[in-house]
Amino acid sequence: MIREMGSSSKEYEFLSEIGLSSHNLGNYVGGKWLGNGPLVSTLNPANNQPIAQVVEASLEDYEQGLKACEEAAKVWMQVPAPKRGDIVRQIGDALRSKLDFLGRLLSLEMGKILAEGIGEVQEVIDMCDFAVGLSRQLNGSVIPSERPNHMMLEMWNPLGIVGVITAFNFPCAVLGWNACIALVCGNCVVWKGAPTTPLITIAMTKLVAEVLEKNHLPGAIFTAMCGGAEIGEAIAKDTRIPLVSFTGSSKVGLTVQQTVSARSGKTLLELSGNNAIIVMDDADIQLAARSVLFAAVGTAGQRCTTCRRLLLHESVYDKVLEQLLTSYKQVKIGDPLEKGTLLGPLHTPESKKNFEKGIEVIKSQGGKVLTGGKAVEGEGNFVEPTIIEISSDAAVVKEELFAPVLYALKFKTFEEAVAINNSVPQGLSSSIFTRSPENIFKWIGPMGSDCGIVNVNIPTNGAEIGGAFGGEKATGGGREAGSDSWKQYMRRSTCTINYGNELPLAQGINFG
Repeated sequence: MIREMGSSSKEYEFLSEIGLSSHNLGNYVGGKWLGNGPLVSTLNPANNQPIAQVVEASLEDYEQGLKACEEAAKVWMQVPAPKRGDIVRQIGDALRSKLDFLGRLLSLEMGKILAEGIGEVQEVIDMCDFAVGLSRQLNGSVIPSERPNHMMLEMWNPLGIVGVITAFNFPCAVLGWNACIALVCGNCVVWKGAPTTPLITIAMTKLVAEVLEKNHLPGAIFTAMCGGAEIGEAIAKDTRIPLVSFTGSSKVGLTVQQTVSARSGKTLLELSGNNAIIVMDDADIQLAARSVLFAAVGTAGQRCTTCRRLLLHESVYDKVLEQLLTSYKQVKIGDPLEKGTLLGPLHTPESKKNFEKGIEVIKSQGGKVLTGGKAVEGEGNFVEPTIIEISSDAAVVKEELFAPVLYALKFKTFEEAVAINNSVPQGLSSSIFTRSPENIFKWIGPMGSDCGIVNVNIPTNGAEIGGAFGGEKATGGGREAGSDSWKQYMRRSTCTINYGNELPLAQGINFG
């Protein structure tokens, strides 16, 4: 049963604790808050009632911001990297002081349950901590030279400005993956948050702005704008931005990539996922079933790492489905801020309509609804968690329906399961449940999963920041967060130094 959220002003009183009001300027440009674009209302997806108003950016606001950012870049890139790391540390501390309020806002505006909202903000804090350590490890290398009295070095220098365009489903975590590293690498950041989560963008930026101001640094080091497609297009076309990180659909991501590439810029793309969990005949069934529930239902199926395809060995097919069908009926749907809720709303009314259309398409291609399959009546964007029995050959299985819809597929052999896993255009995350070392090492090897994230006995979601996050194929090929992802935010120079001041050989030529 769903209990809808009210829209009383008392319910939103906590917003003032993070600098928000009923009317907000949505753009931090040149160290000042302004807005000359459209006035929009941000909605609570649990009841589609307005939370607050935001003034978005105009193209004139954007241009003003980029000019200030260009000037700030000249200052920021000359600040020693460990000092830049200390600034990011302070940003992490500022976020930590408002963790519960920010997490509550994220749940309110995006729709994910409170534990996930707080967890997402914590991930940004963790990225700040990660970046602090990284600021003392932006190491180049010394390369042996074949010439006497010469030395070769690799130097890493900032790109200048990094553009970050984030999506609604992780409205602050993706910023953290990019901005924390971009800042310690010496870059200014231009952030365009998702147009449907502007309050998250504003609240996060206010805390960053306070840190910069306290340290007497130009506010334009971190420029943030709320806005729609025209601001995103401006970032993609802007030659002053060497690297654009984009998170969203494969269709829009391809357009961004083509636009940035046309001006010889670089892109970092985190696009669609169509992730599979394989359950072998020797798997721990209870562990697998619990993991599938977490991976398929969490965030109402709106994670890029959501499990969308469940590949079950024919010998355990009925047993796993029996456990899942039982657990699905116990999932509490409702107010994401209410204790015990596991499934909050989809983010927009359009998402709810897409769910209903998607179910009809699935049925037309032979899909059998085992549980769920319906939208919940009422003001909010709620739908039932759904399991579909379908053939892996159905065209709809190759697509990503951004909702809590899980396809159950049957296989006979390990090789067949891998082939099904790899048969979709996307290549983000994948997982296998097995006790067999042979299966494990085949799975992570060259003839195994073709995804960027390849897990064993854990779900497809829940990636740690210490590893590089991203995928292959139509997922875009980008890598963010840990490992050596920092190298994308810098330019590499190979430097040769002739410290012996010896002339190069030039037979037969007299220079004097």
